[in-house]
Amino acid sequence: MTIAIFYGTAMESIPALAALCTIAEVPLVVTQPDRPRGRSGRPQSPPVGVAAGTWGIPVLQPERALETADAVAALRPDVAVVAAFGQLLPPELLEIPRRGFVNVHFSLLPRWRGASPVVRAILAGDEETGVTIMRVDEGLDTGPALAQLATPIGGAETAGELTARLAGVGAQLLTETLPEYMQGGLEPVAQDDSGATAAAKVRVEEAFVDPGRHGSEAVLRAVRGFNPRPGAWSMVDGARLKVWRAREAPTGDIEAGMAVVRDDAVLLGTRDGAVELIEVQPEGRARMAARDWMLGRRGEPARFSE
Repeated sequence: MTIAIFYGTAMESIPALAALCTIAEVPLVVTQPDRPRGRSGRPQSPPVGVAAGTWGIPVLQPERALETADAVAALRPDVAVVAAFGQLLPPELLEIPRRGFVNVHFSLLPRWRGASPVVRAILAGDEETGVTIMRVDEGLDTGPALAQLATPIGGAETAGELTARLAGVGAQLLTETLPEYMQGGLEPVAQDDSGATAAAKVRVEEAFVDPGRHGSEAVLRAVRGFNPRPGAWSMVDGARLKVWRAREAPTGDIEAGMAVVRDDAVLLGTRDGAVELIEVQPEGRARMAARDWMLGRRGEPARFSE
């Protein structure tokens, strides 16, 4: 049976790990170190580390992936599988498994190489995305592809929802692809670098929404693309307001940057129209229906500012 090492960290890595366990022997999982999370700030294990521990698989949590080289070499793996691990893998490590490292990447490479392919696809207004199973090389998502599967992006789908769906797609594609690859039946196909786009890591500042300058479509993409992290936000009355859910609204005569209640709906004027706010989160408070937020303001319009 194939001996495979797994490298992953985020929640969306878990379906790929579960799939790998059905088609290979997995003697080791490598994930990131425990990090402070939540309001308590206490160190917590990454989701993959928790899952692997529950399933009885030994776990390593190095600060740098290269630190696992000796442990991996001692296991003499046939292949290593990576899914949302969060670190670049050094050449010395890539050379250890007999068939190298295989990555489950959430985009149709060469489009959206990098840390945030799902967010970037939504922000760009892409109509479809998908999963690529690829051989890892020294570059950032530049290795040859073994298989791809496309899927449409739902018009109201958030980054979190799309990521979860792609995790399932990727797990299934890995199950179908890896055995054939291990048997030598799949020839990797080089990517066309001329079509490459970069999916840079998301910064909190990017999630700022200014409806006075941004159009309706840009606002809706930001709300979807930055949900669940870091959350699209703006400033109202000097405090941060996050917008978690919004949808298209009929164009009205609402001043850009103003939120008002019309026919029991909370409408926010933008540069070229209006959107309906569904769910918001005032600073220091829990998420709530936008209608309840406006009721708390006693119907007073809310001005979104820079």
